Amino acid sequence: MKKKVWWGMCLVATLGFASCSDADKEETGAARLEVRMTDAPGDYDEVNVDIRSVQIHREANDNGSGWTTLETIHPGVYNLLDFANGRDTLLASANLPAGRISQIRLILGENNTLKLKGDPTRRPLTTPSGQTSGIKLQINADLQPDVTYALLLDFDAAKSVVSRGNSGAYNLKPVIRTLTQALAGGIRGTVTPAAAKPGILVISAANDTIGGFADDAGKFLIKGVPAGTYKVQFSTSAPYVNKEVTNVVVTNDRITEIPAVTLN
Repeated sequence: MKKKVWWGMCLVATLGFASCSDADKEETGAARLEVRMTDAPGDYDEVNVDIRSVQIHREANDNGSGWTTLETIHPGVYNLLDFANGRDTLLASANLPAGRISQIRLILGENNTLKLKGDPTRRPLTTPSGQTSGIKLQINADLQPDVTYALLLDFDAAKSVVSRGNSGAYNLKPVIRTLTQALAGGIRGTVTPAAAKPGILVISAANDTIGGFADDAGKFLIKGVPAGTYKVQFSTSAPYVNKEVTNVVVTNDRITEIPAVTLN
């Protein structure tokens, strides 16, 4: 009954980034990677890129193996100019083993087109290698366990579109800058006795809340916590008592460990 009540609290919460999850169901030790796309403005009405798949390489040298296709992909035709001036969109995401990632590969489809200023016609953009071996970019970033990262692909639309002489045809030769940034850390700890199985709320100064639970061993890990200072509330039922830990500082690039919390 306690967990049903707790989930009810989560569902009715009106706080900014409220979420709830069982700590014993979390995939601990893995890093979370989100691949996002943005663009520098170009002098076109549309630059449409057909993205089919996103893959990550984990080895320092690409010998044709070691590629991982990201499990959650949003395939489709993206107009790069929709993501100019600081806007971005989520292309793909996955949980990956912690460690170094060396390259990313974009597999493109055939529906790549260009629309010139003042011209209603969409012209094909030829991508000789994009549909087969894919567009490979260097990353060389180290992912820490349980930390959430964004890999930003910054297209330069103006430099990526190349005219083929006076033929009126165009090639897509993507010029892309990559930036990997830690987005969120987390909070890890242990409660005793484990039988208390408390619900846990991580609350920011603005009352934004992330929730979770301790597992059967009393351990918990709350992931996806942005940098900031939080209070952590532990909610249980008799004969155990509720507790609160204040001034828990989280940084984006690591998991913060708090001292064991006793609920009796």
